[in-house]
Amino acid sequence: MIVIGEKLNTSIEEVGEAVQNGDVETIKELALSQVRAGAAYIDVNCGTFVDREPELLSWMTEILTEYTDTPLCIDSPNPRAIEEALKVTGKCKPIINSITGQRQRYNSILPLILEYGTSVISLCMDDDGIPYTVDARVSVAERLVEDLVRDGVDYEDIFIDPMVQPMATDQSSGQVALETIVGIKERLPGIKTICGLSNISFGLPERSSVNKAFLVLAIKAGLDAAILDPTDHGIVSLAYAAKLMSSRDDYCLGYLESIRRLKGR
Repeated sequence: MIVIGEKLNTSIEEVGEAVQNGDVETIKELALSQVRAGAAYIDVNCGTFVDREPELLSWMTEILTEYTDTPLCIDSPNPRAIEEALKVTGKCKPIINSITGQRQRYNSILPLILEYGTSVISLCMDDDGIPYTVDARVSVAERLVEDLVRDGVDYEDIFIDPMVQPMATDQSSGQVALETIVGIKERLPGIKTICGLSNISFGLPERSSVNKAFLVLAIKAGLDAAILDPTDHGIVSLAYAAKLMSSRDDYCLGYLESIRRLKGR
């Protein structure tokens, strides 16, 4: 299970205040706590600072590359902000979050993937928006992968996001996302799937329970990676246990390593 730490997002009050105040120590500790918890990547997002995003995303990226060798997931709707961050990511191969089938977005992000040799999260949406049906989402994924590979991106560097939408606004959204993961795995063998876990529970009470239930089902469906809180010991342990129970953990090694890491804290 590829865990991408979600805790360096300025929509979180503590992070927003730290960025606003230039508080390097808080940014550093939030990063290192996620690394110690086993995050394979750290997501970094300054999206709430719209006017200063290129400057601040680059600043945060410089801090993270100074204090950790863990690769980053550069998360922004602004191609210029992504590029400024990529200039200072150092030697670790980052992930761009994200590209879509929307022509303008595709054409602005593709050159960055190729120039900086990154991986990329590809969203199941195009110029018509987010498809409602499973087949339509999988078709968008197929076209995106075909275009990316044709344009020089390695198949192994592509993550597909099925577009998890809140259950609070559409009770079918969870099932659609799960079936989309299954469809992607069937029609794009070997491709990696990813989601932002907390999207599923937005607007609901007791969000952790909803997140956990969805995560188990998504791993069974074929989910490879999730953007989540790696310091939440319960949900991380559950993720590795679910992967183990899905016969996707040879010799139980991932689960055993997660338990050792938890006990070593």
